[in-house]
Amino acid sequence: MAIPFFDIGYNLGETEKAELLKRWATVLEHGGFINGPEVGELEIALADYLGVAHVVACSNGSDALVLALRAAGVCAGDEVILPAFTFFATAGAVSRIGATPIFADISPQTFCLEPNSVSERITERTRAIMPVHLYGRPADISALRAVAGDIPIVEDSAQAVGAVSVDGPCGGLGLVAGFSCFPTKNLGACGDAGFVSTNDSAVAEHIRHLKEHGGGRQYYHDDVGFNFRHDTLQAAALLARLPQLPVYNAARAEGAEHYTQLLSEIGCTEAEGAVRPPARHLGHVWHQFVCRIPGQRDELRAFLQKREIGSAVYYPLPLHLQPCFADLGGAKGMLPESERAAEEVLALPIYPGVTAEQREEVVAGIAAFLGCKV
Repeated sequence: MAIPFFDIGYNLGETEKAELLKRWATVLEHGGFINGPEVGELEIALADYLGVAHVVACSNGSDALVLALRAAGVCAGDEVILPAFTFFATAGAVSRIGATPIFADISPQTFCLEPNSVSERITERTRAIMPVHLYGRPADISALRAVAGDIPIVEDSAQAVGAVSVDGPCGGLGLVAGFSCFPTKNLGACGDAGFVSTNDSAVAEHIRHLKEHGGGRQYYHDDVGFNFRHDTLQAAALLARLPQLPVYNAARAEGAEHYTQLLSEIGCTEAEGAVRPPARHLGHVWHQFVCRIPGQRDELRAFLQKREIGSAVYYPLPLHLQPCFADLGGAKGMLPESERAAEEVLALPIYPGVTAEQREEVVAGIAAFLGCKV
């Protein structure tokens, strides 16, 4: 049987679909399609779920990062330290406001920003440090705080809604955080959506001004802001889906544990084997289940594809080697862990709709490639 990497319709059950359509009908009735009452309701619900003081809903996750950086005081000419191994939007947000992304390396165990690499790159122009909770695993914020000093930490929490570290929930660990609700995320909208979280009232108020063209009242503008307003239909969709998020995240965690067990049975563990599953973490929300396959990642992926088993590579080229950042002087060999990860990582199907039997078939395919018995 074909096993898709992701099935967009997997988690929209009849009850949830009915609630979504009911909420959409309400929006159609009142006509407040931008910043309607559902947006405020969503902000309160998300703040309560995350355990933060403020949430400001916005257009998408990329714009959420722009708002977070601006609210943290990052301006043109400043530097922001971030991991080279992440989605483009992390660095793109920095460049969009005229600042310079400074790429640091990652920890090979966590795929998250390595504090020692950050420490080596701090200068008098460093205005923020931007860790990414990659794949849903919390970054080591305590260690980053130790090297950051007074430099603000801006969390890229795009993949980590519901993730919890030893210091608390992601989204409340730094000064401000940006989240994505792209349809494939753990909490996905039916289109583009995002939000920013913070425990600082002044930061929250600044973000609310910035996302509305920098204006506090109509046609009067204190800042040159953005049109990053939230779509009310997407807010209604997220309100319908948010109550199920703990269930979805628990299903992902169960799937990750099952994969880890199945892989260990064919001699593949985090420490050894041709396919190495990710390290466990209690607060991980498993947006992706990403293994390392040293030396034969692309061959395994092609083999699985022939068996109609989906997989994905997040990400094949580190940001310091991207052509658009060539003027920053990045070169191969500069960030070895990021470069090694880009050559080795492979994500297996982990969305909540993947059944135990499907996970067994995925690992059976891996075993067949490796010549193992299951």
